[in-house]
Amino acid sequence: MDVVANLARVRDRIAGAGGDPERIRLVAVTKGHGVDAVQAARAAGLGDIGENYAQELVAKADALDALAGAHAPVRWHFIGQLQRNKVRQLVPYVTWWQSVDRLRLGQEIADRSPGAVVLVQVNLTDDPQRGGTKPALVGGLVDGLRDLGLDVRGLMAVAPHAGLDAARAGFRTVRTLADRLELPERSMGMSDDLEVAVAEGATTVRVGSALFGPRPRLAPSPVEN
Repeated sequence: MDVVANLARVRDRIAGAGGDPERIRLVAVTKGHGVDAVQAARAAGLGDIGENYAQELVAKADALDALAGAHAPVRWHFIGQLQRNKVRQLVPYVTWWQSVDRLRLGQEIADRSPGAVVLVQVNLTDDPQRGGTKPALVGGLVDGLRDLGLDVRGLMAVAPHAGLDAARAGFRTVRTLADRLELPERSMGMSDDLEVAVAEGATTVRVGSALFGPRPRLAPSPVEN
């Protein structure tokens, strides 16, 4: 994988959509790839790494520690649906919890990592199986998480699987909510729709296949039990 060349193309796409590649955080999503993908991202200058599954994040973080002889300079972002019983094993590694969608999960994070940085995930569909809280409930959840002492930086969302027009409308909803709640961070946009996300005000994009190519193996179930 030529991550350096792929990264240059991703940054060109961000700039072409009207964004500043130096200001928009790029989270390299290594789901389904090995620790070599994390090493390649770090060698290309990317320090923000995203994982969807607890067991993959922990395994890669431990492998990096063993390879480096010390904690590798990685900011781990947890971006997948998360069960509360996985929080304990993730606390030593995660810098940003990007997919907080309920108060009980926030309570678990606050108990084990006081003051942690979190984003509230917004569900932009009518599918209850997808992660996130409904837009109408976001404000209440933000207030509740703040009451727990968590550092609520912003919102995160995955676009509906219904084309770029639906993605644009969803990302606009996120931007409007973030502005109303005075939250500076908007994590939205992935490899297939990052231009739309950037145009709608993304401050973070989460990119996997555009950097590393197709995943070499099937990922586990999206909900960890």
